[in-house]
Parts: sequence; C-alpha cells; structure tokens
Amino acid sequence: MSTNDVELGPIDYLIVEWSADRQPDGKAMPLLVDLVDRGVIRVLDLAWVRKDTDGRITRLELSDLDLDGSPELRVFDGASSGLIGDEDYEDAGAAIKPGCSAALLVYENSWAGPFAAALRRSGAQLVANGRIPINALIEALDRAEAADAQ
Repeated sequence: MSTNDVELGPIDYLIVEWSADRQPDGKAMPLLVDLVDRGVIRVLDLAWVRKDTDGRITRLELSDLDLDGSPELRVFDGASSGLIGDEDYEDAGAAIKPGCSAALLVYENSWAGPFAAALRRSGAQLVANGRIPINALIEALDRAEAADAQ
C-alpha cells in the first residue's frame, strides 16, 4: 500500500488546563465520545499531567484522577498509541501554570481521511496549515458587524 492510499486525516493535538481549584468534571467527555462514535475524530492519545507549585511536572494516570463524579472519563482509560513522549509531557508542563493540571489530547481528524488520500493520489501535498484562534475570529466578526452597522 502506498502512502498516497492511506486514508489518514490530519493529526492534531491540544492541551487544556484546569486550575488547582477546578478539576475536570467529565461534562465534556460525552461530547468527545460522540465525535469518536460519529467518526469525526479518532483519539490516538489522551494523557494527564500536573505541575506542582514548585514547577515539578508529574504524569497522571486516569486512575489518579477523582472519578467519583466523572464516570465518563473511564471510557478513555488506556487510550494511548504511544505518540506522546517525555518531551511532550515537558512541553505541556511548560505551557501550564504552577498548581494546575492538564489533559493532552492527540487525535486524527478522521472525517478528512478520504479527502486527504484523494488529494495525495492526485499529486497534491500540504504546504501550509494553521489555526485561527476563536477569540480572534469573534473579535474580527464583531468589528465587521460594527462597521456594517455604521
């Protein structure tokens, strides 16, 4: 099988942070499960990290989290492809504030797999990609709306 034939969508990652006084409540997990069930994304890795107030980074297992009020999190126990390495944990720790914890999510945009494979088979290759931050988009739309109102 050629790499042009592999129906693999773009791979993204994100890191979300919780402050020490607010921990994951599990309410987002059914939405993540729904995305997986509908084939929109495929979770490749889901990992947890904590940054102590002295800056020390600690990896957490799902079993380390308080799941009493969040049984939805259990569905991701063992979700690991091995893509997240030591350097990724350090990068995540550097991105979050002391006293906070974070989730690292690596996922395939599986909805785009067939489209991406078709592009590769036609000889196309990705030369750039990026993201527009949501806050920047909202601000731009607000400015455009205000200009239209004048």
